[in-house]
Amino acid sequence: MQKKIKNILLLQGAVVIYTFSGIMSKNVSANGDNPLKMLFFLGMEFVFLGVYAILWQQLIKRFELSVAYANRSMAVLWSMLWAVCFFGDRITVKNMAGVLLVAFGTLMINTDMDEKEIADD
Repeated sequence: MQKKIKNILLLQGAVVIYTFSGIMSKNVSANGDNPLKMLFFLGMEFVFLGVYAILWQQLIKRFELSVAYANRSMAVLWSMLWAVCFFGDRITVKNMAGVLLVAFGTLMINTDMDEKEIADD
């Protein structure tokens, strides 16, 4: 059980890294008038996407693909959180309802996994 939780947390960490690329992308467009800042944020976007790609390849070895992709849907939660923290966006009731639905579905899939579905290292 402890290994299962650790692997799910690692998977969510990779999803968080993936959502950081969205922050960088938004900053690229916000700094279109400053080429140096724009190139910096564009470079950082590629760094985050590269790190995510490497982590993702390693993590899908530990999960069934359907479980891994279901966990990836939690990017909606992380993206909403970053939008509030970094860009001052507001959360609506519909946003919360959607995120709760996604989180509940992800939780259902994660609690339904057998220990056999996570490969032993």
